[in-house]
Formats: sequence, structure tokens, C-alpha cells
Amino acid sequence: MKTSPYTIPPLDKIALRRRVGVVFQQYNLFPHKSALENVMMAPVQVLKEDKAEVKARALRLLGKVRLSEKADAYPGELSGGQQQRVAIARSLAMNPKVMLFDEVTAALDPETKKEVLVTIRELAAEGMTCIIVTHEMGFAREVADHIYFTDGGVIVEHAPPAAFFARPQHQRTRTFLEQVL
Repeated sequence: MKTSPYTIPPLDKIALRRRVGVVFQQYNLFPHKSALENVMMAPVQVLKEDKAEVKARALRLLGKVRLSEKADAYPGELSGGQQQRVAIARSLAMNPKVMLFDEVTAALDPETKKEVLVTIRELAAEGMTCIIVTHEMGFAREVADHIYFTDGGVIVEHAPPAAFFARPQHQRTRTFLEQVL
């Protein structure tokens, strides 16, 4: 069997999952647990870390996403943007090397969307590798080092933001940018 140059060698999926944090469009918080408990759950249950150490880290992370005062609040008591920031803190609690954000602002109103984007911007500024799937082109232009534009699951174009927005090479990219900018 011929192998493609794009063939990926077998991965240690468990090791990979420990290095990659994922934040989805849906917050997926446990409704019967407080914000603090949601952030603490995986490090305590999955990684078997010391509960006191995890709690201290979880409180720091809630502060990092500007939700210290909401540690004891349940998801139903939080706005969508606040829930999404708890989801970001929960993912960060696993100490990932890379964060994946999948349309994290899609279901948010403009004010709460801004809160989430500020949080992601801060993570990127601190050096966290962030891979972001978004339709927020202004945000992508501002924070991205490189942009990949896909259509139908295929990469149509990729370039640094300045080139991507100023000189798109493909008609599909130009058509998209004309519609959204």
C-alpha cells in the first residue's frame, strides 16, 4: 500500500489529549456543579491531582478569565459569555500546551462575545498556542499569525493575515471576504 506524504504516524491519543485543550461552541458545563467544581473536576477525577492544589489553580484560572466572584455560581446563574469563560478555565486546568477553540463565540451576543475574545487574546499574548475556528474575521486579522481558509473541509488558502486579507489568491477566498468584510 502506497503511503501519502500526508500520512500521520500513529498517535498516543491519551498523551495527545493531555496536551490539547478544547473549547466548543456549546459550553458543556455540568449544571449541578459550581463554576469552581466544573474547573476542578478533570484534574481531580482524571489526573488524580491533589484536590487542594487543584482548587488553588482553579481559583487562579477563574481570576484569569475574570470570574473570581462567580466561583460558587452554577451554570444556570451565568451568562453565555461567563459560561464560555468557565469552559476556557476548565480546559486550562489540564495545563494544555495547545488550545483549540471551535466557534466559541457563535451563540453569544455582542457584549459577551467581546468578553470571550478578550480572554482568548490574552492567552495568545501570553504565548499559548491557539487554533481557532471562527467567522470573526476582524478578530482573526488581529490575533492570528497565520490564517487557513477552508471550504467544504478543504483548505482553499493559507497565508499570514496581512496577505490573506489584502491579496487573497483564490476566488473562493475573495468571494467570502467580500461577503463578511
